Parts: sequence; C-alpha cells; structure tokens
Amino acid sequence: MGKVSERLIQRRILVLLFVMLVGSAFLGFRLGFLQLWNNAFFQTKALEQRIQKIPVEGLRGGIFDRNGLPLALSISAHTVYAIPAEIEDAAGTAKVLAAILDLEEDFIFQRLNKRSATEWLKKKVGDEEAAQILAADLPGIGIIPTSTRIYPYGSVAPQVLGFVGIDNQGLEGLELYYDDFLRGTPGQTVFERDAHGRALEDGVRGYLPGKKGGDLHLTIDIFLQRIAEAEVRRATQETGSRLGLILITDPKTGEILANAVYPTFDIENFAAYPASTRKNIAVTDTYEPGSTFKAVTAAIAVNEGVASLNSGFFDPGYIRVSGWNVRCWNRGGHGSQSFAETMQNSCNPYYAKLALDLGPERFYTGLTQFNLGHKTGIDFPGEMGGTLRSPSPNVPLVTWANIGFGQGLTLTPVQLIASFGAIANQGIYSVPHYVKEMVTEEGSFPPDIPESRQIIGENAADITAYVLRSAVEVGSGKRAEVPGYDVAGKTGTAQLVENGRYSHSKMVTSFAGFAPKDDPQMAALLVLWEPQGAFYGGIIASPVFARLAAEVLPYLGVEPKSGTRSTTQNRQVSVPDVGNLSVSEASTVLKQAGFRVEVVGPGTRIIGQVPAPEARVDYGSIMYIYTDVDETQVSTDQPNPYGA
Repeated sequence: MGKVSERLIQRRILVLLFVMLVGSAFLGFRLGFLQLWNNAFFQTKALEQRIQKIPVEGLRGGIFDRNGLPLALSISAHTVYAIPAEIEDAAGTAKVLAAILDLEEDFIFQRLNKRSATEWLKKKVGDEEAAQILAADLPGIGIIPTSTRIYPYGSVAPQVLGFVGIDNQGLEGLELYYDDFLRGTPGQTVFERDAHGRALEDGVRGYLPGKKGGDLHLTIDIFLQRIAEAEVRRATQETGSRLGLILITDPKTGEILANAVYPTFDIENFAAYPASTRKNIAVTDTYEPGSTFKAVTAAIAVNEGVASLNSGFFDPGYIRVSGWNVRCWNRGGHGSQSFAETMQNSCNPYYAKLALDLGPERFYTGLTQFNLGHKTGIDFPGEMGGTLRSPSPNVPLVTWANIGFGQGLTLTPVQLIASFGAIANQGIYSVPHYVKEMVTEEGSFPPDIPESRQIIGENAADITAYVLRSAVEVGSGKRAEVPGYDVAGKTGTAQLVENGRYSHSKMVTSFAGFAPKDDPQMAALLVLWEPQGAFYGGIIASPVFARLAAEVLPYLGVEPKSGTRSTTQNRQVSVPDVGNLSVSEASTVLKQAGFRVEVVGPGTRIIGQVPAPEARVDYGSIMYIYTDVDETQVSTDQPNPYGA
C-alpha cells in the first residue's frame, strides 16, 4: 500500500513538472512574441499614450467673383482648449475663463473636471480674448490657431455661396459642394505627457500648421448680382408675390452671372432664418413653366420638320384631344394665324397640336435632348431633375398635348434658362455652372462640368429665336422691349397645383429671354410665385426683364443700335465717371446728378460702378459704387502658438 502511494506521488510530481515546463515554455514563447514579433506595435501604442496630438484645421480657401472680388474669406481666429489633468484650480480657472469667453462658469467647470485627454472650450475666439487668456497664464489651458469666415462685401448671393459650420465645414451651397477642395489639409500641435496626462516640461513639443485649401473663382459677377437682387426684391414686393427668382447667364458658355432669390437671408446670421429661405430654388425646386415652355416645343417641332415659318393654324379657341377640350386662354380663339403669330398670341391649341404632330416618342426624345426629366449636372448640391413621363399606353395623348404648352411636366429654373440658352446659341446646349476656375498653389483648372453639345440644328434655333423676337416686338412680351436692343423672349403664366387640382387663384408668372437676338450676350429668367392682382407674365414679368436688360447690356459693353430713342417717360441722364474720387466725393457728384447712391464694401478706394460711366439711364436710378476691401481685415496668416 505504501509503495503504491509513493508511486502515485511520483507520478503526480512528474505531471506537475510537465505542466510547469509547458507553462514556462508558453510564457516564454508569449513573452518573445510580444517583445520581438509585436515590438513595433507596442512601441507605437506607448508613443501614442505618451504623445498628445491636438488637430489644427487648415485655412479654408476663399470664394471670389469673376472679377476677383472676395465674396467669402477665412481669417485667423483661435480655439481654446483644456487638458483636465493639468488643471490645478478648476473653480478658479472656470471663473476667469467665463469672464473672458462669455460662457457659463458651470459649463466650463464641468469640462475641466472631465476624465479626458483634451476638452474644447470655445472656437472662433478673437485676438483680444486670446491675448487675455495667454496673459492669465492658466495651467492646463491652451490656444491653437483656427479661422473664421468673413464676407467683405456683405451678404452677396447667400443662397449660392451657402455657409460653414463651427468647424469650418461646408453646410450648404457651394461651400458644401466644393467642401473637400476648400477645406484644406489639417495640421497638429504635439506635446509629450506623463502617465497623468500632464505635459512634460522637457518633453517633445512641436507644431505643424495646416495647409490652406483651394480658392474658387465664380462665374457670378458681383455688379450684376447686386442689380438682380435689387430687381427681384422690387418685383416681389410690388406684386405681393410669395417668392421671386432672377437668373442671368451667358448663353454661349452656361456661366451663371447672377442668381438672386427673394426673400433672402443674412449669410452672417444664417441660423436666424428658416431653411426655406436659405434654399437656392433655381436648382432645388421644380415648377410647371407654362407658356415660356412653348419656345422649347417650337424648337423641337422646327428641328423635326413638323413646323416652319410657312406653317399656319386656325384657332377656334380650343382643340379636341382624346375627348378633352384643350382651351386657349382667349376663349374666342385667335382665328387664322401664322407660325410667328402663334407665339406672339401664346396660342395653347397650336402648341398642343405641335406636340401631337410630333407624337409621344419623337417629342419625348426631343425633350430629353434639352436635358428635361434629368439633372443637368450643375455644380450645386441638391439638384432636382424635374418630372417628365416617358411614352407608354398609360400616358394619354392629352398629357402630351398639355406638355406642348408647358403643363403636365415640371422643371427647375436652371433647366429652363439652359434651354433658352441653347436656342440663343445656335442650338448648342451648355450646362449652367457657378464656378469658373479652381485655384491651388500648384495652378488653376476648370470645374468638372459636362461638355457643351449640339441638340438642335442652327436653322431650327434661328427660326425659334426669330419667333421669340416677334413675341416681344409685337406680341404678349412687348413690355420687355428695350430701346436699342433686340430682345427675344416669352412670357408665361401657369396655375399652381393644390390638392391634385390646378388652382384658379395661385399662379406662377415668368418671363424668359435673351438679348441681343443676333448676338446674345445675356439670357435671363424671372419667376414670381403667387403674385397678387394682375398675375399675367406679360404685365408684371416683362417689364422686369426690360429693366434688367437696360442695365446689364451696357455693363457688358453691348452698344445699342444707332438711331434708337428711349420710349421711357422718365428723363434720361448720362452716368458720370466717379472712378478717381473718394467715396464721399463720388456720393456728392452722383446725388447732384440725380442718382440714388448705394455704397458697397468697407474700403475708401472706388473699384467699380454700376451703371457704367456715360451710360444713359433714367433720372433717379440707383447707382452702386463698389469700394475695395481693407487688407488688414483679411489677413490669412496662421501663427505658430509656440513662436517657432
């Protein structure tokens, strides 16, 4: 019995020894694996624990108009941060910072007592506040350079520019669309800390500045933008409209020269305005265009050989389609008409007939050539493509008849102005766009915009332009006529849809056109939503286009035809040249000449005026004088917080 027990004990000792040997081998292998195989990994982790990194944002790129005038710039600011482990007196520190930063003392105190490596206390801090904090010499409190957005010429085209958030990230508009390009590359502040998170006095310390983002040079012209903003405000208020829009483009390139929306908002205080006011409805909203769309139908019909200048039509006041009467706005009808007269009279039955003569397949193909029913590819976020039903047995003929005169489809204002631009530019469609050039330290390059393309023949475009000219010269758009310039265009009045039915009281009124007809330098679109009282486009929209063209064309250097006289009842005066005068002297000269003066910009040197010198305008017109920007206000230097 004893021998058995002794043998058992020896066996147990051998098993225990084996287990110890295996365990030692495993621990040795594990130690070697950690020390040798994973050495780099744990060295990195140790370094990360020892080195504290605080990101430093790159300076955001600027946004300039086509003339190089700054619309949005970033200037140096500061961000205040805390390292809770280094705070010696949280209550006292919170009290001092609350007074300097205009923050709640309790808010700061809670941040200072958090168990974290770093806590942000306030961003966008000015130089004065930063200097006070540095002078206070508070342990655990630091400052790093950041930036803030400024607008040297005020709130110009705010729906187009958009705005940035507290971290300088684009939130809306071009600031959002080109955010990656504008934002720049972040840098960092680095220091070495101990196990308690406190900075080592003799440890590693460094600063890598962020890299500035690229600059955007827009197609927008600040002078034309101001004109458009003034006109859309005036038109919207005078007509009691809920909403107004003016677009001005170069029809040969698709460049958007002005994009004005009213009601508008202050870009420097955007949070105080509803989101609906901040939208760029030229791109994000759709509507039924009404009779302005007859220009597109006419262009497709002529291009397909369905209509010509020799075409004729008898209008009894309606046309019968699939059991429905499609009526003309003139209940008695227009009787016998030529092709040009159908456009002059804005005859609905004729354009319904053109749609039927084309047939759904051919008409639909022509509409898609004008990029309708699809997004244009404009460089702006949130673009809508509109609605256009493709041919099928489920789409009745009466729908196609209605589309012929601008009902039964929706589009964006940008799509319509692009369509008129193609008619103006000999059938070449150019995608509208807001950015002319993108500039970096390495050079400049154009934005990624779809290439221009021929969508209808030159002859079809010329004939359509001719009938649009006649619609202004002797037709429903005659109030858009401008002495000395051949304006081509079309009025439109469309019913809004409410609860699935067309409203008899809520309308959309518009005018779309271009000038001069034979060498177009501008295309423009005015849209007014829900005007009160007289709501027909020929009455309230056409005169706005006339005022626009009368200011824009001289500014673009387009000379009026010789021998023309103004038909306005107001006295015409010549604009004096105030380019070499001070702001006060220029204001005096202009007021003495009978102008109302608006000074734009904070500087003392005059860099431009609208209308241009020697232009003939109405006595009592508004004169905009543009001044330079104070260079000391727009420094873009980012200092090294360590002075090295």
